[in-house]
Amino acid sequence: MKKLLPLVLLLAGCAELQKYSNLNASSLTGGRLGPNVDLTKVAKGVNQIRKGFSDISESEEHFIGRAVAAQVLSRYKPLNDPGLNAYLQKVAQAVALASDRPSTFKGYHVQALDSDEVNAFAAPGGFIFVTKGLLKLVKSEDELAGVLAHEVAHVSRKHGLKTIQTSRLTSAFTILGAEAAKNYSSQQVSQLTTAFEGAVDDVVNKLVVNGYSRDKEYEADKAGAEYVKAANYDPGALKVFLARMEGAEASGGGMFKTHPSAAKREAELGAVTPGPGFKRSSERGRRFSSALQL
Repeated sequence: MKKLLPLVLLLAGCAELQKYSNLNASSLTGGRLGPNVDLTKVAKGVNQIRKGFSDISESEEHFIGRAVAAQVLSRYKPLNDPGLNAYLQKVAQAVALASDRPSTFKGYHVQALDSDEVNAFAAPGGFIFVTKGLLKLVKSEDELAGVLAHEVAHVSRKHGLKTIQTSRLTSAFTILGAEAAKNYSSQQVSQLTTAFEGAVDDVVNKLVVNGYSRDKEYEADKAGAEYVKAANYDPGALKVFLARMEGAEASGGGMFKTHPSAAKREAELGAVTPGPGFKRSSERGRRFSSALQL
């Protein structure tokens, strides 16, 4: 089943995503594929071979992201706190609406993870994860908006998709493009499974193990600052948060292992100022304190 997971998620037209607090890796699989399955119907949603990640449709990106999300949830336990998850969703939606990619195929989805590791991930299609350890470092809604806007920027700029090896996509979509074939042989199913499993592994390894390149992290910081500014948050709060992270870096692991140093990110971000209509909100402070009782 593990090897079939990426193919099933990408091709089987899974049911609409449920609340993350009720999800785990197995709940996302959607079914099994037999050795000589007819994939004609499910292949209709996948166009003939293109040249690379930039030609992946939004629906294809969504199903790749679901497979990545399943792997993240196999490594990290979801935090079962409906109120917190709903709050994170609202803040993420606010900055996403102010971004250059306000919506995805099935929308942005945020889930807190029950881990003391300081980390956050953004899978293709708008699946965002934030650990309890990172949330404990955040001290205001403006800072939280900056963190989530950084992850929205990774989605908007399609950084996750850019990690997939072009050869994997070529192999997979060449097989799927043969629409005249009503039945795929067991060998073709195996090739598809291998290609999509590899594509998902490319993204997961980049998110969890290796981290994005420095230029992509700096790009996400700068874009995220613009998003929070447009959403009437204080972009300077992101710099405040990065400065606080400097004191936590000695713990190692998590994003401290995969991201540039907080000091370097702060320097690269440069000067940031709120928008002309910015006003501090006591209501934001109240709802932040109410939601983040970790």
